[in-house]
Parts: sequence; C-alpha cells; structure tokens
Amino acid sequence: MNSIGYIKKNEEFVKIYHHGKSKANKYLVMYIKESEDINTIRIGISVSKKVGNSVVRHRIKRLIKESFRLHTSELKTGYDLVVVARQSAKDKNYKEIESAWLHLVKLHNLLLK
Repeated sequence: MNSIGYIKKNEEFVKIYHHGKSKANKYLVMYIKESEDINTIRIGISVSKKVGNSVVRHRIKRLIKESFRLHTSELKTGYDLVVVARQSAKDKNYKEIESAWLHLVKLHNLLLK
C-alpha cells in the first residue's frame, strides 16, 4: 500500500513549480517532481480564485482528491504532484475530471501497469 501525503506549504509548491516537469490538458495542469521519500506519493491541489467562488473551488479540489485517492494503488511512489485546475474545469462532472487526471498521470508515466 502506498503512503499518501498532502502538500500544504507554499515553499513546497514553489519548489515543485520551479524544479518539476509539467504536462497539461484542457482541464488540469500537473507538475511532478521526484520526492526525497521513495515510499510516499504526495499531492497538492491549487485552484485559483479566477476559477470561481469558494464553493466551486472546493468542489474541484474534492473531485481531484477523490480521483487521486481511488487510483493511489495504481501509482508509482516517490513523487510529489501539484495539480492546478484551469478555468474550464469549473462546470465539469467527476468523470470528466477523473479522465483528465488519468490522462496526465499516463503522460507522466506514473502508472505501475
């Protein structure tokens, strides 16, 4: 079982933005950086105020976090991820956010299979 962590400190976000690799699609941008802890995968989620009010932003965070939680067992460990939601993600349902998230995971070659 993978150990899950969450990125909360601004300095950790900045480190991943500056030193990580990014891939994007229509709804999300994912930054990835190798972690110091090889047994843990951590995620940080960023949703700008431009996307919508707090209810909308929190809903998008919950959808991304749920996609991460359900697919954690399929992911390689030893990475820190930052997922940034784009404005186009505002009105999307869970399936659309999940497929966008999985698309980025595949682009970064994070799947075990």
